Amino acid sequence: MEGTGRVTMTTVEEVHFWSHGCRLAGTLQTPDGAGGRHPVIVQGPGWMGLRSAKLYRPYHEALLAAGFAVLTLDYRGFGDSEGDGTFLDPMDQVADIVAAIDYAATREDLDVRRLGVFGSGGTGGGNAVIVAGLDERVRAVVSQLPVADGRDWLHRMRREYEWLEFLQRVEEDRRHRAANGEGELVAPRDGIMVPTPERRTTTVKSDVDSRVPDRVALSSAAAIFAYRPIDYVDRISPRAAMFVCVERDATTPEDHAMSLYEQAGGPKRLVVQTGTTHYGAYTQYAPLVTPLIVDWFTRHVVSADVLVHDCAPEAGVVRLSLS
Repeated sequence: MEGTGRVTMTTVEEVHFWSHGCRLAGTLQTPDGAGGRHPVIVQGPGWMGLRSAKLYRPYHEALLAAGFAVLTLDYRGFGDSEGDGTFLDPMDQVADIVAAIDYAATREDLDVRRLGVFGSGGTGGGNAVIVAGLDERVRAVVSQLPVADGRDWLHRMRREYEWLEFLQRVEEDRRHRAANGEGELVAPRDGIMVPTPERRTTTVKSDVDSRVPDRVALSSAAAIFAYRPIDYVDRISPRAAMFVCVERDATTPEDHAMSLYEQAGGPKRLVVQTGTTHYGAYTQYAPLVTPLIVDWFTRHVVSADVLVHDCAPEAGVVRLSLS
């Protein structure tokens, strides 16, 4: 497998495990030639993502080259996993990631004493934060382009009158479901989110866009209103947390990652990608950011003990520029 300038021989295994009665599909990649049990990175997809997304491959290849196993999953209702894909509750997805960690603990070839969680893109980054806050088996987390507060995230996509109309529509749907047992279905990227001009034109997710649910319950919005990774981030320390954001990001505002960084204990790091966009950063900054991610996991997952580094907050901030 080609990733970071060298070829890594990899074993790929399609696996299954259970989360709250749903049989979930996962892919386990392990580097060949390394003896003993592998340290492992678990990743749940981002907003409306799948485990097979080409967007994630460069990260996986770099982690495999560094000796990590990588376990990815499809959330319930997505991809090859069982479940209802019409109701999107990020906290259900958090439970699915924890189930993946439980599955990893059953494997003789994986060492869950050396386990990290990676998440990228909106709720993908936020889910990784909550999992790390709830599950002490996670020794380090990398949260890329995360949501810190779901209500604020959806609010800032809309002009104020649109937001008030949206709240009214969600409330009317709540009452209708209570009275009649049926709710409104909407397009997730237009009825829950509001896509940016970049999202409407980018092809970076073209490999998964046609394979995810095209209608979801409007009531999913209420679940996202209640979604607050910021409430969990301070539980991670003394385990390590790294956050990656894009300056002036129109999709997941940079201050979400910055708020998570500020609330986290140490060790922590904030990486700010400048002069790019939410989707453009994935390719433009890959040569700079991917090694930082691998290094973070190598330092804080593979090492025998968690080391706490007390430092001034600004010492953990890295600003990247392509110029």
